Amino acid sequence: MKINSHLIDQYTAVRQASEQFCAPLAIEDYGLQAAAETSPPKWHLAHTSWFFETFLLGVFLPDYQSPWPDYAYLFNSYYNGIGEQFPRPQRGLLSRPTLEQVYAYRHWVDEHMVALLSDSERTNHAEVLQRTCLGINHEQQHQELFFTDLKYSFSCNPMYPVYRGCDDPQYRAEEACWPAGWHEFSGGECAIGHQGEGFCFDNELPVHRVLLQPFMLATRPVTNADYLAFINAGGYQQPEWWLADGWTEVQQQRWQAPLYWRQQDGEWLEYTLHGLQPLRLQSPVVHVSAYEADAFARWAGCRLPSEAEWEYAARTCPVSGQFVESEIYQPVAVSGNTGTQGMFGSVWEWTSSSYSPYPGFSAAVGAVGEYNGKFMCNQLVLRGGSCVSSQTHLRSSYRNFFYPRDRWQFSGIRLARNAARMAG
Repeated sequence: MKINSHLIDQYTAVRQASEQFCAPLAIEDYGLQAAAETSPPKWHLAHTSWFFETFLLGVFLPDYQSPWPDYAYLFNSYYNGIGEQFPRPQRGLLSRPTLEQVYAYRHWVDEHMVALLSDSERTNHAEVLQRTCLGINHEQQHQELFFTDLKYSFSCNPMYPVYRGCDDPQYRAEEACWPAGWHEFSGGECAIGHQGEGFCFDNELPVHRVLLQPFMLATRPVTNADYLAFINAGGYQQPEWWLADGWTEVQQQRWQAPLYWRQQDGEWLEYTLHGLQPLRLQSPVVHVSAYEADAFARWAGCRLPSEAEWEYAARTCPVSGQFVESEIYQPVAVSGNTGTQGMFGSVWEWTSSSYSPYPGFSAAVGAVGEYNGKFMCNQLVLRGGSCVSSQTHLRSSYRNFFYPRDRWQFSGIRLARNAARMAG
C-alpha cells in the first residue's frame, strides 16, 4: 500500500484544528444557536464529518455503512440531492447526539478516511483527491463559521462571555495606523479567475477576460475612527446615503452602529471574542452589512470596488496578514502607507459585485454540484479573508458571498474611486 502522506497530514491537521478551536468551550456552549442563520458548535463538528462520510466514504469504500444512519438527516445542511434535512433554525434543539457521541462520530470518520487515503488504488483516483481537497476546504469554511456563529450567540448574553483571553502584545499595544492614501491601477483587459496549480472552488472558474477602467483603491481598510465620523455626522439618520433596501433595513432593524458596538456612559465599546473591550479606533471596522459599507462609501465620496478590481489589485500581493493562526480573534490595526495593505486577512471586504456565475460556469454533476452554484442569486461577493480565516485557505481569486443585510460575518470596507484619467 502506498500512503499519500501529504494529503493525510493535511486532512488530519485540519480535522484536529476544529477540535482545538472548541477546546475553550464549556459543555453548555456546544448547543448555542442564537439565530436561524447561525449553527451550534456541535453541529459544525458533526456536519463536516457528515460531508466526508457522504461524499467520500459512502461512495469509494466498498460496503461502507454508517453506524449512525440518522445522522444523514440531522447533519445534512442543504444538499437536496442527498435527501431531506433537519430544519436549520432548529439545530440548537439537538441535545442528542451528545457531544461525546459527536466526537466518536468524528473519530470514526477520520479512521476510515485515513484508510481510504492509504489505499494506493483509490488515492490515485482523481475524484478521491478532488473531493478530499474539497472536504478539507469545506471544513476550513466551517471553522470560520464556528467563530462567527459563536460570537453572535455569545453576544446575546449580557455577561459578554470571553471565548479566550488575549495577551498578545500586538493586541494589547497602543495602536497606530497610517493615514489612508490611494493606490492607482491602470486597468485594461485582464484575466479573472483561478489560474495555476492548486485547489480552487468551482465558483472561481472558468478564467475569463474583463475590461477594467483605471481605478484607485484605498491603501488600507476603513477604520473604526473613520466609521465613527460617519455615525457622528448622522449617517444612520440620512437616507440620501443609503440604497432603498438598505434604508428599509436601517429603519426596521433600528441600526445605529456596527453589530457589536455598545455605548455605555457616552463611551463606545465593542464586543469581541476576547470580551467587551473599549472601541479600538485604529482597527478596521468590522461586522457591517453591505448596505452600511455602501452608505459609508457614498458619504465619503467614494464607492466599493468591484470584485474584478479587487482581484486585479490583490493578485500580486502575498497572502499575508492577520489570520486565525495569530490567535487574535479581532482585527488589529493595519500598518503601512504604500501600495495596498491588509488585502488578505483582518476583515472580509465587501465588493459591489453580485455573486453570479462566471461566463461558461458549469456546476459539478450530482449533489456535490450544489456546493456553490445554487446560491448564485441575491448575494454580494466579499474578498480577502478575515482574522478568523485560515491563511492556507485563501488566494486572490477566492469568492466569499453573503446577503447584503448580513452583519455577523467578519466583514469590513475598502474604498475605491475611479481614476481621473480614462483608458485610451
